[in-house]
Amino acid sequence: MEIKELGHVVLYVHDIERSTAFYRDVLGFRQILGRRGGPFAAFSSGRTHHELLLIEVGAEAQEIPSGRRVGMYHIGFKVGDSDDELREARDRLEADGATIVGSSDHTVTHSLYLLDPDGNELELYIDVPGVDWRGQPELVGSPVRPLQL
Repeated sequence: MEIKELGHVVLYVHDIERSTAFYRDVLGFRQILGRRGGPFAAFSSGRTHHELLLIEVGAEAQEIPSGRRVGMYHIGFKVGDSDDELREARDRLEADGATIVGSSDHTVTHSLYLLDPDGNELELYIDVPGVDWRGQPELVGSPVRPLQL
């Protein structure tokens, strides 16, 4: 067996309306499934049938524990191939009141980190032009540096 690509991510959320608005209206995902008041919503960037599925579990569901833990750290979403596109994403997030928790220069990518309404960490990144990570895969493990946008 060989994995061909990462197909989709499924997240449990407290409030489907709140999370749908965030992923659709703030991040710009195209909603392809789910009706108002329904317990789920699916989204696609157009690459495949769905890349993100949200399932409502209600307000009483346990919060994501803080600090070091086993499990998912973050989900990365590519937003372009230039720092201008990443700056536009940052400006949009700030205008929408999103919680940005960090930024990094990973040599192969420039990244912003933010939290969704349920505390899931997301990475919005651009591939740095001119960096040949295919020819030099060791660049993926480069030391993390502060991002200068």
